[in-house]
Formats: sequence, C-alpha cells, structure tokens
Amino acid sequence: MYRLLFLLALPAAAQMTYEQRVDMVRATPGFVALWDFVKRTPDGRFAAHQAREESHDLALEAANYVRDFWNEGEPATYADFPLLREGPFGQAVRFLNETKPNFRPVLLIPRARMHNSGLDAKGKGRSVSMAIWVRRETGGHALGGIWHEGTDLAANSKQAARVEPGKRQYALFAGLAANPGAAAAHVSENGNRSFGDKYARNLATTPEVLPADWALAAFSFDNKANTVTAYLDGRATEYWIDEPEKHPFFRWPAQGWRQAELRRTPGLQEGEDPSYPVDQFYRPPEKKVLAKTRLNETTELLVYPFTKVRVTRDTKGKVIRRELASLRVNPFWFPHDLYHPRTIEQGGPFTIGRVIHSSRSVGFVGAIGGVAVFRRALGAREMERLASIRGPLPAAGR
Repeated sequence: MYRLLFLLALPAAAQMTYEQRVDMVRATPGFVALWDFVKRTPDGRFAAHQAREESHDLALEAANYVRDFWNEGEPATYADFPLLREGPFGQAVRFLNETKPNFRPVLLIPRARMHNSGLDAKGKGRSVSMAIWVRRETGGHALGGIWHEGTDLAANSKQAARVEPGKRQYALFAGLAANPGAAAAHVSENGNRSFGDKYARNLATTPEVLPADWALAAFSFDNKANTVTAYLDGRATEYWIDEPEKHPFFRWPAQGWRQAELRRTPGLQEGEDPSYPVDQFYRPPEKKVLAKTRLNETTELLVYPFTKVRVTRDTKGKVIRRELASLRVNPFWFPHDLYHPRTIEQGGPFTIGRVIHSSRSVGFVGAIGGVAVFRRALGAREMERLASIRGPLPAAGR
C-alpha cells in the first residue's frame, strides 16, 4: 500500500527529477535492480540500484566476449562504451557498429557474482520481468538478459577455443528474424535449443518496431499463466502470424505444433518425424473454441486462445485434417519453468548490449539508458508507468 501511495503522489514523469524517476522504478513491486549508468562504484564501474534484500555485487564489467571465448582481439574497457548525457535518467551508453570482427564489447556481471541473486530467474514457479530504455539505430539482436547462446554451434566463425553449451534463461531482443526492430522477449526452459532447431525459438514480439527516439522495450513472463508478453512503450499489442510454417522464425514452433498433431494419430503419418522429441512439441490449449468461421462446405476456421486452426471434415463430419492457420506470438504460450542452472558452471552471465553467441555478429547498435529487472510478472498498468519516464530528463532534474 505504501508503494502504491508513493507512486500516486509522484508528479507527471516529464517533470520528475532523476531521484524521483529512480524511486519510481524502485517502488515497483518485485524490483530487483536498476542500472541507470549514473550510479557508480568507488572504482568507477556502473553500479545497480538494488532491492534492500539483494546483497550480490551487481556492478557491470567491460568484456570482449570474442577474446574470452576465441582468444582473439583486444580486451574491452569502459572507454569502448561512449557515454551520452541524455536519456530517461540523464545518462546512457552507446553500443557501436564495430568494424573489427574479433571485437564485440559487452557489459556483464560474471555468473559467479550473480548466481542465485534476484536476477537469476529460474526454476519452478519463477516469473520475471525486464525493462530496457533504448534508442535503437540498427540491428535486431540482444539488448540484455541471461542468454549465453553457447559457443558449440556451427556458425560463420571458426571453432571457439572455449566451447560451452547454451545457457539461456531470459532476455530482451530488438526483434531478431521474428520482427526486426521490434521489442522481443526470449525465454528458455532448457538453456539450449527448441522445436528441432539448433537455436532457442520461444519468443514473444510486438508488431510495432522501436522508434528512432527513446523508447521502453520490456517483457513479462507469467509462470502461472504460462505466457510471455512483449511490451513497447507500455503497450502489449496482440500479434498473430498467419501461415506460421512459412515464417523465418515462427516456423519452428509451428513445426512443433504439427509434429504434436501428427503424433496424435496411430501409425506413422505423412510428414511425421518419429525422432522428433516429445518435450519439444508445441501444444497451446485448444479445448475452448473462441470463434468459428465457415470457409467452405468442408472446412472451418476455429479460433483458440493461442492458435487458429483450419479443420477439414469428410461428408460424415469426421475430422480428416487440422492445419495451423495462425499463431499468436504476443502473448506467446510458454508452458515451462525457466532453465535452472544449479551450479555456477551451468549458468551464463547477465549481459547488457550483447550476448555471447557463435555468429559473433555486431548485433544491436544504439544507446541504452536504463535496464531494470523485477522478480514477478508486471501488469499492463505497471508497464505503462515505467514507459512514462522514457522521455528526456528535464534539465532541472539533472
């Protein structure tokens, strides 16, 4: 109740001082940490505003992950992250369009320092939300999270000297191939691959893309509701992908749906892969029909909470074919707990601006002015409130 009264007593975000903006984030229930790139440790590292119960050292280090895993390139320092005196908290770091293929600077917290912290959202019943104030220039890759993609994958780079499997938990991306430039939320139940692909493919994305100015990309994973929801500037616009089997990204969960559908019928069906792992089937709830449309004499379209299915019947009314016509990708159905690294070695670092991955692409280019993590699934009103402070900090509030 105190936090609610405090939030209601705050002035409009456009008039808030730096301290009031920080306090607004800290007062959000479930708050874990906020990096605003203003607060520093005595030795000059970016420090986090932390929840009172959070005792881990969550200061950010500069690293070149290509050097760490391929033994190539020069070390990264704070000088490789230009500071911009702008953004919602009055300071931001810029991630550049790096031209050296062996130089990919990233800000991170080593796993040893954040294992079992509030950031380490994992395991049974755990929900998480994340918000990143960002000004995107180009790129669709990672903005931040715990998303070590592994260095054991064949990609457009040579074999890593330090080979590690994927250690994914949750992260925000700038759309990837799902919708380049959008706000996109990635989650993983096993740290590794999904739906028969070599990459993880559970993702919610907004239909809108990030604007050229400051914006808030965010997501919430609600473990109880089994949903991942992507937000852009406080809005979680519903998004459906028609004919998902033809989509460059969502064809993977569509394949998981189709293989599950084929496996339901006794005997080997045309198109069925008998080696497809059962734990990678995609089975959103399809018990309650929300709407029904007759397409022709034998086919109708059934709408379920997360899928639209074309159902074809024979002359006696028996179902002879079910086809996935559309897949809901915001929110996205994710009926799992997050990957649970039980040891430091099994988990990845928390990173901002990039993630560790074998393709070693430049990824996101632009500025990040704040990163916040919460230990629960934030609701729409809370996301709207956080998005209200995306505007520039008033000169009087600096």
